[in-house]
Amino acid sequence: MRLAGKIALITGGNSGIGLATARRFVAEGAKVVITGRNQDTLDAAAKELGEQVLAFKCDVLHGAARQALFTVIKDRFGRLDIVFANAGTVKVGSIADMSEATFDEVLRTNVTGVFLTVQAALPLLQPGASIIFNGSIASRAGFFPGAGAYAASKAGVRGMGQAMAAELSHRGIRVNTVAPGLVRTPLWGDHLIAPEVAAARSKKMQERVPLDRWGDADEIAKVVLFLASDDSSYVNGAEIFVDGGVNGATFGAPIYRP
Repeated sequence: MRLAGKIALITGGNSGIGLATARRFVAEGAKVVITGRNQDTLDAAAKELGEQVLAFKCDVLHGAARQALFTVIKDRFGRLDIVFANAGTVKVGSIADMSEATFDEVLRTNVTGVFLTVQAALPLLQPGASIIFNGSIASRAGFFPGAGAYAASKAGVRGMGQAMAAELSHRGIRVNTVAPGLVRTPLWGDHLIAPEVAAARSKKMQERVPLDRWGDADEIAKVVLFLASDDSSYVNGAEIFVDGGVNGATFGAPIYRP
């Protein structure tokens, strides 16, 4: 097993990509701490994943909650080998209509939250540890209208990851970013709009994916597992796109085919 004996933290591990990654980590032998803000989904995840998982309700932006989380990790495990800073949010709105408060919320959740997670984890990280950020194709691609705050936050994650990789290399700690494309997770919020509108939107977006389909959370989790394991021991400061070719094979998408 690739993560036997490892201790991992996954923020936002109670749904979507975080939960899929927790499944992979547990299957590979890790003990996993998952966080989230919804106690019901945390309880469900813990019940599914079993005794190798510790579910902890925590918003890492709150100082007291963050301190409590890392105190529990230190007392119970003494160290961390893997940090998957996955928790994030999506808020959309036009340039004209998005409020300053909403913009700040996206940046604070997606960028500041990641920074504070790594900062708090540092005393527990040993040489050979791996930090993985959850980025997005929005960090480089011209993303859909209304996603300015989200795109800015994910570009910030990419840049922060590369800077941290440089800073922590002397400690033998690797920092990498996984950049998902179109992936079906609760974050997309299709349940908030009419089914026919959701289906039409999904089809239009899929036509821009060279592999002509949406991804699923487990396909991202497999790449996170690679970055967490010793299989990627010489990968550092990288951003790996898991997007069906949107970033690297743009003109292979169905909309460009004869």
